[in-house]
Amino acid sequence: MNGIRHECITPVSALDNEIGIRSLADYESKARYVPDGKPGGYRAIQHVLNNMSPEQVIDEVKASGLRGKGGAGFPTGLKWSFVPKDHPGPKYLAINGDEGEPGTFKDRYIMEDCPHRLIEGAMIAMHAIGAEQTYCYIRGEFYDSLRLLDDAVKECYAKGYLGDNVFGTGKRMHFQVHTGAGAYICGEETSMLSSIEGSRGHPKMKPPFPAIEGVFRKPTIINNVESIACAPAIIDAGAGWFTARGTEKSPGIKIVSVSGCVRNPGWWEIEYGTPIGVIVNELAGGLLPGRKLKGLIPGGSSCPVIKGEAAYDVPFDYEGCVAGGSMLGSAAMIVLDDSIDMVGVMRNFSKFYAHESCGKCTPCREGTRWMLQIHQRILDGGGTMEDLDLLIDIINGIEAKSFCPLGDAAAWPVRSAVERFPEDYIAWIEKSSRFNALKENGNGSASPAGSEEAAEVEAS
Repeated sequence: MNGIRHECITPVSALDNEIGIRSLADYESKARYVPDGKPGGYRAIQHVLNNMSPEQVIDEVKASGLRGKGGAGFPTGLKWSFVPKDHPGPKYLAINGDEGEPGTFKDRYIMEDCPHRLIEGAMIAMHAIGAEQTYCYIRGEFYDSLRLLDDAVKECYAKGYLGDNVFGTGKRMHFQVHTGAGAYICGEETSMLSSIEGSRGHPKMKPPFPAIEGVFRKPTIINNVESIACAPAIIDAGAGWFTARGTEKSPGIKIVSVSGCVRNPGWWEIEYGTPIGVIVNELAGGLLPGRKLKGLIPGGSSCPVIKGEAAYDVPFDYEGCVAGGSMLGSAAMIVLDDSIDMVGVMRNFSKFYAHESCGKCTPCREGTRWMLQIHQRILDGGGTMEDLDLLIDIINGIEAKSFCPLGDAAAWPVRSAVERFPEDYIAWIEKSSRFNALKENGNGSASPAGSEEAAEVEAS
């Protein structure tokens, strides 16, 4: 087991002697990464600029099997190859550091604790796709991330690592930090590009895909912070170093953040394929005394809940999480013990998604609001058995019918809760005054709250 607590984590960006992730960026040892004429940091990009063509860089990243670490898991090298080589105008790299998924807290620590590895990874990606400009989009509330990354960027410009003559090679590479305003929808790639352009963050129709027409209608590659931070290690140590870790279909290393009902919430770097039980019980310290695992969300609030202790046996990789009935998502593991009420959890999730819906499409705009209202009604003592069927009907109207993935993200966890934890809903409903009134009248269901029929039942 290679993962350890984040204070001493061996980063994806590991240098010789396994320099810890925090030591890469703290002020006491920053010179280790930004040296004056000494071997060390930024050696991967210097090797790339002096010895590798863009095609060779892309081939190396493809050979590593690096997959996007923001949720979709799309092969990074393949994505880089989509940029038209014959495009005469500018090309761009956009790094998604919005990280708005509830439960997720990995990218902000990369930006805070090893910003230079992120910058170097961006430089490698720019060389590969033929870009001269990177936009790193950071969630507006991440004040420390903004400050520390901005300091690192300024340091690179001062030393000539960024600018119009990178390392004296005559190559132009620029890096701009762009802050959002806290809108979750801007984590969706086309919405993020709109925000970078200064417009309201709304999703756009695809195709054209960003690699063909992205920010400012120019070819743009969009990668997650963690994905870009992997590039220097792959160049530095070789694709074989990366593929020697993890599994055949999910090679390499992943940062996982763990929150919820555990003794030691935190984040760790693990190999893909590590059993969830090892992460929860050995790294996060296990559940509190006397508690049992009720459910576990492996990849943030948009993923289905895995029921019970069967979750411990699920390998933490893309294929394993799907086989276990969920998704790896953003690797934001939320642990729920038997003291947790699933109805309350889903009410909170639905409240978040209803608030964050951009309102562009009806299924998401109306569906998230209805899911919130139904959960709140059940918790307020006004639920009936019909509400369970109504929730599934609403979910069916959202899934695969929303304009962007936010609608699906709102629907999937609720579906899993209704189907896998019906006892939590039934317990609330059986305490409901409406349910008991209907039961006395020989009817076990009722119309949604607010309807004329429901009002008549409650008035009787």
